[in-house]
Amino acid sequence: MAEATQPFVVDMDSHVMEPPDLWLNYLEPRFRNRAIRIERDRDGTESLIVDGKPILSGRLAALGGVEHDAIQTFTDPSLTYLDGCPRASYDTQARVQLLDEWGVDAGVVFPTIGILWDKEDDPELAMAYARAYNNWQWDFASPARDRILPIAHVPLYDPKLAEQELARCLDLGFKGMFLAPEPVCGKRPSHPDFDRLWHKMCEADLPVCVHLIVRFDRVVNLSNTRWWDPEKERIDTVFSFGLGGTMQLIPAVAALVCDGLFDRFPKLKVAIVESGAGYVQYLMDRLDEKYARFHQASPLKRKPSEYIRENFWFVMDPGEQSIDAQCDLVGEDQFLWGSDYPHVDSHIDAMAELHEALAPMSAARRAKVLGGNARKLFNL
Repeated sequence: MAEATQPFVVDMDSHVMEPPDLWLNYLEPRFRNRAIRIERDRDGTESLIVDGKPILSGRLAALGGVEHDAIQTFTDPSLTYLDGCPRASYDTQARVQLLDEWGVDAGVVFPTIGILWDKEDDPELAMAYARAYNNWQWDFASPARDRILPIAHVPLYDPKLAEQELARCLDLGFKGMFLAPEPVCGKRPSHPDFDRLWHKMCEADLPVCVHLIVRFDRVVNLSNTRWWDPEKERIDTVFSFGLGGTMQLIPAVAALVCDGLFDRFPKLKVAIVESGAGYVQYLMDRLDEKYARFHQASPLKRKPSEYIRENFWFVMDPGEQSIDAQCDLVGEDQFLWGSDYPHVDSHIDAMAELHEALAPMSAARRAKVLGGNARKLFNL
């Protein structure tokens, strides 16, 4: 009797922890005096410096921290950024070894510091930062291109610069494009100024990966309501980690759909990363209900749910219990999983969590969510 074939497994949401000297080493000389870096003051407190200004001070170990107790990374002042960086977060061979230990065939990699900085006021510097990161990321991934899937970081502040960098990265062999879930310079990603980017992504038949971001100087979610006042109290960690990404990415999905982007680009593929995936049918029902009422005022040619079902893929957290039901409701070809390794809210035992969550699924469906869907999404 032949042995059962093992499923192909893809981690759709893992991160690198950028070396502190990345931008000092990879940034073009004319920008190097404005490099992103980590500095320590006289009392030992670390600060993340962007263009000469601190955007985050203290507790930098919490940017990673998967190998530490979560509370310790927030409260122990002796822990540094590098303490939060396991070797597999920046070293190629260590990452491959981790994939082997987890039984993962390939892993998509996103930035860490790269989801923190924002230079809307200086598009050339922003693109220089992104080029430096992309060049380092390519060096990180290249020795194991069948195992590590690099995603191009392409800021949209200047559409022409963005198109140039996207074209360069696709020519190299990057496997997708990172997109922040926010309007840029007053324009949503569906604005016609960005159409040449989406045309290139359709030609490449690769996904745009919409991943949560952190912006310290402006609100990125749907509402300006301040449930916590950070000047007077610490924001509740369960609240911020639990809802921060979801409240960015649900509006991003709705905006992309309701703007009619997929009527212009019916073959555009979008992966929604690090917001969970248990809300998909609810969002489809909600938008369809309002479309039925207000469709005459909408640019859409079809119901919102049809675009969501055809153009979107959703990345579940390892412990989500409702994805089997979501597959019944939405379609089993649209769901993937991600570990969020090595961030502080991820788990070193993510694979055990994942297998427990997927246990109720049929073997065929489980194989799709584990990696079969990602294999098709990225044409692996």
